[in-house]
Amino acid sequence: MSNVSLEQARVIVDNALQIAREKGFRPMAVVVIDSAGHPVLSLREDGASHLRLEIAAGKAGASIGMGSNSRVLAKRAAEMPGFFSAIASTASQPFIPQTGAVLIVQGEEVMGAVGASGGTGDEDEMIVIGGIEAAGLSYR
Repeated sequence: MSNVSLEQARVIVDNALQIAREKGFRPMAVVVIDSAGHPVLSLREDGASHLRLEIAAGKAGASIGMGSNSRVLAKRAAEMPGFFSAIASTASQPFIPQTGAVLIVQGEEVMGAVGASGGTGDEDEMIVIGGIEAAGLSYR
């Protein structure tokens, strides 16, 4: 199993933040994790509140932990709040099932996940997808 590299993570984060600036979004934080949920790169823009990194990491961690993008997880969490609350309280890594993270894939292989926080869930998701595409990778 291959993991997202630091070089790929830099491209993802730099481009995600560039998109956020071009769109005029609030200050963002972006976190890239590998397929085991370990951090590869995290960056918080000037002006982003102090919890942004933790929220972005939690979104990415939920995606990698459940093997799904966080938009799908947010819907499932709304349907089964007790189950998702139990996961969040027992997970060994941050787990926040809210829109704003996607899996990084190459072919069928999951290489990691990237999450963002600072804007709306749709804005967060938009910038991470743009960052992944700029790195020449795919997402789901």
